[in-house]
Amino acid sequence: MNIEIKKSKKPIKYIDAIKFMESRLSNINQNNADELIWILEHDEIYTAGTSYKENEILDKSINIFKTNRGGKITYHGPGQLICYFVINLKKRNKDIRKFITAVEKTIIDSLKYYEIDTFADKKNIGIWYKDKLNIKKVAAIGIRVSKWIAYHGFSINIHNNLNKYKAIIPCGIKDKGITNLCEIDSHKDYNDLKNKVIKNFIFNLENLSV
Repeated sequence: MNIEIKKSKKPIKYIDAIKFMESRLSNINQNNADELIWILEHDEIYTAGTSYKENEILDKSINIFKTNRGGKITYHGPGQLICYFVINLKKRNKDIRKFITAVEKTIIDSLKYYEIDTFADKKNIGIWYKDKLNIKKVAAIGIRVSKWIAYHGFSINIHNNLNKYKAIIPCGIKDKGITNLCEIDSHKDYNDLKNKVIKNFIFNLENLSV
């Protein structure tokens, strides 16, 4: 399985990341490039997927970048691990549902290493953590499929500023909160999370291959 692993140390502009993925998608479609898993971070930005609604913007002064991924409005910023990918589903039985399950499992397996139990929810996409009182989202997923190639990706909140979510209804879900790993357990070192994510993602993709 030829997958390029890319890790960016400096924050990547959102628009540059999208352009890079779309270029890679085109090249993969022509069999001219390897698939991609890309770990990075963004500077502060609010992005709106294809199914967002205007009333999900609570603070009208913020700038919203409209994007072609699935899902609604979310926030990206420092302290958040972003995993983008460009993965060819033609090599994996053209099964979008199984691919999304593999993405969910990748996040859940990676957090389990830190003894943090999380779960997926069929009604509310993303990965969720339940404390004594509430269910809160710790990872967001937004995927687009073009010509059976899946791209965009997911984000895991590590130590990002949770107050930024007050400007929006994150992912259109009103009755659940947002958390991050340092709020769940501040005593762990999450520096190796990116490597856990890459390892688990590759393992789960191998299980999808034809």
